[in-house]
Amino acid sequence: MEKIIEIKHLNKSFGNHEVLKDINFSVNKGEVVCIIGSSGSGKSTLLRCINLLEVPSGGEIIYKGENILDDNHDICLYRKNLGMVFQQFNLFNNHDVLGNCMVGQRKVLNRSKEEAENISMKYLKVVDMDKYINAKPKQLSGGQKQRVAIARSLSMEPDVILFDEPTSALDPEMVGEVLKVMNELAKTGLTMIIVTHEMEFAKDVADRIVFMDKGVIAEEGTPDKIFNNPSKERTREFLRRVI
Repeated sequence: MEKIIEIKHLNKSFGNHEVLKDINFSVNKGEVVCIIGSSGSGKSTLLRCINLLEVPSGGEIIYKGENILDDNHDICLYRKNLGMVFQQFNLFNNHDVLGNCMVGQRKVLNRSKEEAENISMKYLKVVDMDKYINAKPKQLSGGQKQRVAIARSLSMEPDVILFDEPTSALDPEMVGEVLKVMNELAKTGLTMIIVTHEMEFAKDVADRIVFMDKGVIAEEGTPDKIFNNPSKERTREFLRRVI
């Protein structure tokens, strides 16, 4: 299997507070990895280190055979290949839906206006938001905003998309529409790393579950193993609490 990202001995500290300790895991092409764990376990920090929104304190992130933390590595080139979907959508309020999906393609990938528009429309159809291309973010519900954010990320046609608790800012009735889109995307062979507290979704969609606790990967395995037969008491305790 082709590894897209491999993380070796990754650490992250904020001052004296060590948030991530010796993290090792890899993600294969076409794989869906869900990262679960209680608040403060380091899940979102790990995701933000993978796309270098946070700079790791130590370790390696291997992408296509190269450590992107080496001084001479082109971080912009790496970031082009990573999509990110945030909790709070992070849409550009001054752009309409179509503009939100086009702006990154035009500025970062130097696509022509016509090409960027065609690609944006393709992915807005995928998330069922093509009818709203002229709407501004303030006219949309939370679920609609998150679907636009997903389309914007897809429009960059990245190697992998990172999702940071994409449903946590949504009203309960909107969670389903976003999870449905993500479920469909998972079936297309898109490589996805998802930090989530939606356990049923993780169980249904993930190829692999990573359980984090206090800044370390406490356990990882298939959904069947983690949810039905976890080997660590800490995993069992967490699942009893959340399921």
